[in-house]
Amino acid sequence: MSTSSSERGVSLGMPELPAPGYPDDVRARLEADAREVIARYPDSRSALLPLLHLVQSEEGHVTRTGMQFCADMLDLTTAEVTAVATFYTMYRRRPSGDYQVGVCTNTLCAVMGGDAIFESLQEHLGVGNGGTTDDGKVTLEHIECNAACDFAPVVMVNWEFFDNQSPASARRLVDDLREGRPVEPTRGARLCTFKETARILAGFPDERPGAVEESGSAGPASLVGLRLARGETAPARVVHPRDGGPHDEPQDRAVHEPSPAEHLSSHDAPQDTSASDPSHPSPTTTRDGGASPRSLDAAGPTAEEGE
Repeated sequence: MSTSSSERGVSLGMPELPAPGYPDDVRARLEADAREVIARYPDSRSALLPLLHLVQSEEGHVTRTGMQFCADMLDLTTAEVTAVATFYTMYRRRPSGDYQVGVCTNTLCAVMGGDAIFESLQEHLGVGNGGTTDDGKVTLEHIECNAACDFAPVVMVNWEFFDNQSPASARRLVDDLREGRPVEPTRGARLCTFKETARILAGFPDERPGAVEESGSAGPASLVGLRLARGETAPARVVHPRDGGPHDEPQDRAVHEPSPAEHLSSHDAPQDTSASDPSHPSPTTTRDGGASPRSLDAAGPTAEEGE
């Protein structure tokens, strides 16, 4: 007995049917919001990113219906909209939970425990990367750097920060989310659902009382460069001698303020080169004993140092 091609899961190359439209009342509401967004831009196609957030706020992910709506509103092809929607990871392509729990597994967070947190949550929730719990509450994923390395390891829930996490604290966090208990981010506004977050990202105000005033900040390590750019004085640092002297400074000893030219570590001390020490000839000398044009540039790096 033979089976049909559909039963065997074989595609016959038939074109996909057009995406179904939104119900009339939903479309009318979304069109009003979309026109408000589009009016902010001199070129309507620039509104595509916030419009994708808008349709994501309606269904919790970007559906074919949502992409067709964006294409209609911006006079684009669905291929153009799809190319953008599939490029950015903030746009979900399938149903997901009320809370997107992202564990940073980039280098620093991973070293500080991010990998262990992610593995622990996969086992605890019984889902893999991108998986959603059966109750529809939590979607788990590993994510790239969130520019919060001084708080590593970092977990984000609907793009709000939960800093200095551990496997145990992360498990408590997802349990609280699933049970509906109040959860406060380390910094930033209180949590809202993923759909509510998507609407805010579309450019609409957060209407929850007091939410706008709730804000966070980068950590001290992240702000050092900003403070220096503003002309603020960096805190003084103690520089220990390199001649084998004691590393414990007397309490009444004046703190040494390093100069900009001073090296604070033997690891970055200047190395002897032909530019700084004539007794170390440059490896760029030509075979006939003459100096190559490169070696005449005393300020330039040697071949060993690189560009």
